[in-house]
Amino acid sequence: MALLQIAEPGSLSEPHKRNIAIGIDLGTTNSLVATIKNATPTVLQNQDDEQLIPSVVYYAPDETKLIGSPALKMQVVDPANTIVSIKRFMGRSFGDVDPTISYPYSFAKTEGIIEIATNHGYKNPIQVSADILRELKNIAIENLGEEPTGAVITVPAYFNDAQRNATKLAAQLAGLHVLRLLAEPTAAAIAYGLDTKNEGTFLVYDLGGGTLDVSILQLSNGVFKVLAVSGDTHLGGDDFDHCILDYIKDKLGLNKISDKDNAFLLNLAKFIKESLSDKQSITVNEITPGNQIINFILTSDEFYTISAQLVQKAIRPIKKALHDAKLDINAIDEIIMVGGSSRLLNIRSQITAIFNKPLLTNIDPDKVVAIGAAIQANVLVGNSKDDYLLLDVTPLSLGIETMGNLVEKIIPRNSTIPVSRAQDFTTYKDGQTAMTIHVLQGEREMVKDCRSLAKFSLKDIPPMAAGAARIRVTFQIDADGLLSVSAQEQTTGISNSIEIKPSFGLNDEQIAKMIKSSISNAKIDMQKRQLSEAIIDAEALINTTINSLSCNGDLLEEEEKNKINQSIAELQTQLTANIELTQKIHIIKKLSANLNEATTNLATILMDMAVKQGLIGKNI
Repeated sequence: MALLQIAEPGSLSEPHKRNIAIGIDLGTTNSLVATIKNATPTVLQNQDDEQLIPSVVYYAPDETKLIGSPALKMQVVDPANTIVSIKRFMGRSFGDVDPTISYPYSFAKTEGIIEIATNHGYKNPIQVSADILRELKNIAIENLGEEPTGAVITVPAYFNDAQRNATKLAAQLAGLHVLRLLAEPTAAAIAYGLDTKNEGTFLVYDLGGGTLDVSILQLSNGVFKVLAVSGDTHLGGDDFDHCILDYIKDKLGLNKISDKDNAFLLNLAKFIKESLSDKQSITVNEITPGNQIINFILTSDEFYTISAQLVQKAIRPIKKALHDAKLDINAIDEIIMVGGSSRLLNIRSQITAIFNKPLLTNIDPDKVVAIGAAIQANVLVGNSKDDYLLLDVTPLSLGIETMGNLVEKIIPRNSTIPVSRAQDFTTYKDGQTAMTIHVLQGEREMVKDCRSLAKFSLKDIPPMAAGAARIRVTFQIDADGLLSVSAQEQTTGISNSIEIKPSFGLNDEQIAKMIKSSISNAKIDMQKRQLSEAIIDAEALINTTINSLSCNGDLLEEEEKNKINQSIAELQTQLTANIELTQKIHIIKKLSANLNEATTNLATILMDMAVKQGLIGKNI
């Protein structure tokens, strides 16, 4: 059986209200999940009121695992099983591991993907990232009360295909539907609302825990274009931490220390670095797990001196990005600071001096990327009509067949992709337990005038009265143009789906021909649709009336029954009559109104009976 529409496309009906979208910043040091609440981007908190979730996973001996802050605490206790900064390893092989860095991990020395020995066996970066993403997903569910429809996950602009694919696989492993992988600098630009400008050239400086990403974006006609990308995949706040760690070891003569003491001092170094972002000096008086006494004062000037080479290394990609984009300093309209380590005052002062203009820092640099991702996700699930930042569109409308051989468009032509749209449908007949989802492409109103893409069946629908079932049909097109269509019965959760290859098999000439045909036939197509809808309504009215007469006809006088039967016969005759289109629409609607009028008394009697039945045993 086909479907009967109960939700208009493009309207803010119930299916659209329920689209929960999240944006995820999967960071090297910290990760965040954000959404749109009451039209405001909001970074979500876990049960401990934390928004920044450390990107750390601890694999315990008892086969349990800790994620976030509890895991970070275990870095000092069991560093070999506490995985940090896993993002640096995404999409890389063992041969890519920097031999100059001392890691507490035991790596599997294979030529393929990096694997780290843990209490839970060998874990690769995709699995570790999936654990982090799963935690973020759970935070979203706890806050929002339901699973998200989809997620936008940010990646560095310089990530190659292997790294992007690894990120997407990790998300899928975590049970997330990835709407899009969004470049981190683009997400930051969205968060600042730079997409609302007519045009402009922006530099995004993203210094995170483990990576530096410098991007130059140009906005033109609502589309961001990346002009140049530079950076360092092995430079970030972690390196400034190690710089302070080396300073502590040299100052206090700590040449040989345990892994636990080293992890303790590394956390201490990070605290010192963050403190010097708003203090002139910091006094340290600590004792390590190995009873080493740590007592000294570090001033901001001393920190600037010991980290001067790192600062110069962090500034170099700016000049390279400007050179690659063939731009001078004056061509940059705004500079956006992203990443927790971009708070370092020596970094900010250097960049301010280069451009001689204030930096955009009013949005928390730790949160700006997640906020931008949430805004973009909100667009992609259809909660917002904004159409910025998306570089491709659907060439033709996509929809499904409904009763009367009509096409109900779910994703209209020229919708920006990636895109997701959902719409509710219902059954047409009593007891209907299956239906066919016929996916169509084209601009015409009738099935025969559109292109069939695929069919699949949804079975085991609970038998209900016609119109009682709720079948949610969801269309999703990813950034690669891959269309997936799913149908789910809402009370039982039974579902089925199908995927259709990108471009859907049409060349530009065929697409242009279909669009031209839809324009030239627009008037006649609409009339055909109106006729088909009038026939569907008339047939439903006839079936309902015949059933009512069969069960309750004895309640009416013979003359009244004859009048109703005559109205039914006249309407049935015109349904198959071969007359002019607009005239037939008018006649069917008029005869349907006559039948409704003829059954008014029967409807009143049945209503009274229902009310009396409902009042039996009740006190008023």
